[in-house]
Amino acid sequence: MGTGAPRAAEARLAEAVGLTASIGLTIVHQAVYPLRDRRPSTLLGEGQIDLVREAVVAQGIGVVVVDAALTPVQQRNLERAWQTKVIDRTGLILEIFGERARTREGALQVELAHLDYQRTRLVRSWTHLERQRGGFGFLGGPGESQIEIDRRLITDRMVKLKKELEQVRRTRGLHRRARERVPYPVIALVGYTNAGKSTLFNALTGAGVYAEDQLFATLDPTMRGLSLPSGRRAILSDTVGFISELPTQLVEAFRATLEEVAAADIILHVRDVSHPDTAAQREDVLKVLTEMADGPLAALDPEWEGRVIEVLNKADLLGGAAHVPGGESARAIACSALTGEGVERLLAVLDERLAAALETVTYAIPVADGARLAWLYRHGEVIERAEGESGTRLTVRLTSVDRARFEQPSR
Repeated sequence: MGTGAPRAAEARLAEAVGLTASIGLTIVHQAVYPLRDRRPSTLLGEGQIDLVREAVVAQGIGVVVVDAALTPVQQRNLERAWQTKVIDRTGLILEIFGERARTREGALQVELAHLDYQRTRLVRSWTHLERQRGGFGFLGGPGESQIEIDRRLITDRMVKLKKELEQVRRTRGLHRRARERVPYPVIALVGYTNAGKSTLFNALTGAGVYAEDQLFATLDPTMRGLSLPSGRRAILSDTVGFISELPTQLVEAFRATLEEVAAADIILHVRDVSHPDTAAQREDVLKVLTEMADGPLAALDPEWEGRVIEVLNKADLLGGAAHVPGGESARAIACSALTGEGVERLLAVLDERLAAALETVTYAIPVADGARLAWLYRHGEVIERAEGESGTRLTVRLTSVDRARFEQPSR
């Protein structure tokens, strides 16, 4: 979370309620408990624990969601104190991702993240099996406890999952290289969860991607072709939403998904400008992107910020695009994906941005070389054509990659 945009407790509570409701749980009680000191054993103070216990008993609550990262010891102690199941923020997000995953890649990523989380909590889950047991080699060595066996089995499964995900990444790399040969520029949508990315995706492409007023409605990346006003084609990629305090396990496990962002020519940062915490949400997204550039993932190049355009979405909830501060520049565009206001302007800005990255060159194509002429029409944007006795003089816009390919002696 950015220090310049602190998140209000009420907004955090509302987000936690939204997360909990998104997996079908009914919220019967919600409260904010200020923390003066974080207790290592229970996180909350004794008085706060008693208040929650009273609510659990009075309303017959079966699950308590704590909007914080609990240690295994804190989770175990709270469950004992309240005599009910306790889920922390990380566990809740993993649960949502588990429900949303549709592709094999998404399922692999979620399972890997869940196992990484579960491995640290075996002390809570398997306390009744912590007796020592002998082994026959395939069940574990002499004196190996059940908890050690389970931890080892989880570790082995994680190694296998990481190998499978690495294969997914290699396949993604092949797909990207295939797109580069087409080539179409890639535009990636990023943003805080529920910012309206999928609705904007549908508005731009006419696709029928699942879009609901729901946190993490999109998990698996979706790609579609996009037609720009000039007739230029591009590929639009919708990705998973970011969230504050994204679990470390998920940042690492979702590297393959985030690589679509790293490969993008333009990054559209979609923001819900109607949300009271929009500034803090912006900081959360930029933090993850910065970690992708500077952290252990190092997927983004150092110039990534120059490729970002902010889309100030849900302008209709503020009375229209004209009422959104700072929504009239080429770097920040106010729009409403729901009503369509501002979408045409966004498409025009995307067109201009992609055109600016093209190089304008002029070639003299001999009459007998129709194949090269056709190649330029297929891969470039023809600005001017003049016919002469010896052939055609063509002025065309090309990407630097296509210009190099065309000018290779072997072509």
